[in-house]
Amino acid sequence: MEPDFWRARWRDEQTGFHQQRVTPLLQKYWPSLERPRGSRILVPLCGKSLDMIWLAGQGHDVLGIELAQQPIEQFFAENKLQPTVHTSSEGTHYRCENIELICGDIFDIGADTLATCQGAYDRAALVALPAAMRQRYVVHVYGQLAKNYRGLLLTLDYDQNEMDGPPFAVNDAEVQNLYAAHSQAKLIDQRAILDKEPKFKERGLTRLDTLVYQLSGIS
Repeated sequence: MEPDFWRARWRDEQTGFHQQRVTPLLQKYWPSLERPRGSRILVPLCGKSLDMIWLAGQGHDVLGIELAQQPIEQFFAENKLQPTVHTSSEGTHYRCENIELICGDIFDIGADTLATCQGAYDRAALVALPAAMRQRYVVHVYGQLAKNYRGLLLTLDYDQNEMDGPPFAVNDAEVQNLYAAHSQAKLIDQRAILDKEPKFKERGLTRLDTLVYQLSGIS
């Protein structure tokens, strides 16, 4: 998707992907990654997710990347945080305590920055990208994280013929193919969620599963 597509979604408040709560699957499965306090955790295409507040509360140094300026400013305002701001070749950096958000393109985040991240949490990034962009995204991001990183990945699986993305369907076979070169992707949970997501029924879906993966860097 082009950057202006996502900026327009935030501007027009077409943000059904944003949750007003911390993701229960994050709370359930994150401890299994055994990331020590102080680990830097990457949250790509982060929006203004409350999951970042939760991760910071676990003692992690959170690094979120987001194209649109609006959700970043809303994130700090809504959580009553006052960030310092500076710019670099990667974008505009907003930081308060142990949370840093960069307003910029994920593909502009350099290898030196990605290599500082010992963990990653992806709830809405991979499924936001069309098929043609997903391989490039995974190689650029996960191929350059710290060696032996650990991560949590959430995807959706449905019949792509029934609905246009985003969010796009990313099934287990595709996840295994995308990550095989540098990571182990272990499927740890799969559950049907269509009954809890009426908006997707309205868009024509007859099946919708959420898949949860534990990611591990291959050294």
